[in-house]
Amino acid sequence: MNEPASAASRRAVVVGAGLAGLLAAAALHEYADVTVVERDALPDGPEPRKGLPQARHAHLLWSGGARAMEELLPGVTDASLAAGARRIPLPTGLVSMSAQGWLRRFPEMQFMIACSRDLLDSVVRAQLAQRERITLLQRTELLGLEGDASRVTGARIRTSGGEERVLEADLVVDASGRGSRASAWLEALGVTEAPMDEVDSGLAYASRIFRAPAGTADFPVVNVQPDAAQPVPGQSSTIVPIEGGRWLVTLSGTRGGQPTDSAEEFAAFARGVRHPVVGELIADAEPLTEVVLSRSTVNRRRFFEKVKDWPEGFVVLGDAVATYNPVYGHGMSVAAQGAVALRGLVAEHGPAAPGLARSVQRAVSRPVSTAWELATSTDIRYPGAIGKQPGAAQNLLGRYVNRLMLTATGRPLVTQALFSAMTLSGPLPALFKPEIALAVLRGPRLPALAEPPFTEQEREAVGAAESPTPS
Repeated sequence: MNEPASAASRRAVVVGAGLAGLLAAAALHEYADVTVVERDALPDGPEPRKGLPQARHAHLLWSGGARAMEELLPGVTDASLAAGARRIPLPTGLVSMSAQGWLRRFPEMQFMIACSRDLLDSVVRAQLAQRERITLLQRTELLGLEGDASRVTGARIRTSGGEERVLEADLVVDASGRGSRASAWLEALGVTEAPMDEVDSGLAYASRIFRAPAGTADFPVVNVQPDAAQPVPGQSSTIVPIEGGRWLVTLSGTRGGQPTDSAEEFAAFARGVRHPVVGELIADAEPLTEVVLSRSTVNRRRFFEKVKDWPEGFVVLGDAVATYNPVYGHGMSVAAQGAVALRGLVAEHGPAAPGLARSVQRAVSRPVSTAWELATSTDIRYPGAIGKQPGAAQNLLGRYVNRLMLTATGRPLVTQALFSAMTLSGPLPALFKPEIALAVLRGPRLPALAEPPFTEQEREAVGAAESPTPS
């Protein structure tokens, strides 16, 4: 018999107060007293923190993730917008050159929330501060798990004052990010190591914030993507409008074509990708920060759901399960959907129900698998990429996806299917429905666009003249 989901005596520990950890706390607080363990000192507002260096790069919250966050924290979307974030309709508010050409700005099919990662985290922290039964322990380190190979019963922690103690718990959730030590903690308890897969394209990415030109308050997201079919490093450039009248510009390049942290080379790199539009837009913009460079971009997935004897009382979420090439912007949305899966199963069975942890880990793997396929199927194709090479079936699938991407540039039905998958709003298999496959076979209904599809008002705002498309 399932235990009452509202059992007042239940306790949970969440490791990490990043977005995944905060959302896990939101998922659990109605069903248990939740203690969040965070080794950093957290800022009071939208400020950077030591344990989240990737926050200085562009982060995209796709509609699939935004809906999940809203389900966990009703009102969080409006709070983000009130704090300065923007809701950008897709593809209406997007000027994007895919591998197969410029996408048309059709009426809204999905959306994204655009803001800095620091702003988003601060809004979520403020929302959680209004919830009861959540305790946040800052500057506290998790030393290991309590229990044995069959059940995790709590966590050993060390506070900033050096005190060591045990937090007993019915459920421990590891949401500590890409630096997670879950595998080592489980090994110490005698749990079988989870299989792992990696795809490394050698990607590096560099970001810089600029003051947005006057009159660009409603400017679209601008993005130039690489073409993995070409035998050259994949390079991209992206402008994300963020709060405070600023543009967050992120450049990326795979092995052999990475950007540097040189301020002098930043705009030149942006002009050198497949289309120079981003470089041209920032050429006269005022830089507000130096260039920040990151290289921790390996796609890495741990298949915890495949561990046969997964222990009761322990769940892994977010980047602690899988990290992806950040260019695709899926990390936050996957974490949010994983937290929704956690809440649904805890609500149904209770936080200490037999088999709960294994069920949650399997449910978490579904959005992880979608993001993993979207990222790695492209990254493995770049020159020098390290990882399992695609077989005949994957190559056939790749040709279909290329044709789908081409069709999406000029056929709204396929564009809608593409954005549903890309924003994690629908399952990947929907891309192969008969009506979509038939449309893909027919190809684009409209001719290819020769130029970035800016409106006249947008061009006037940035003084952008028609620029020739590179041959």
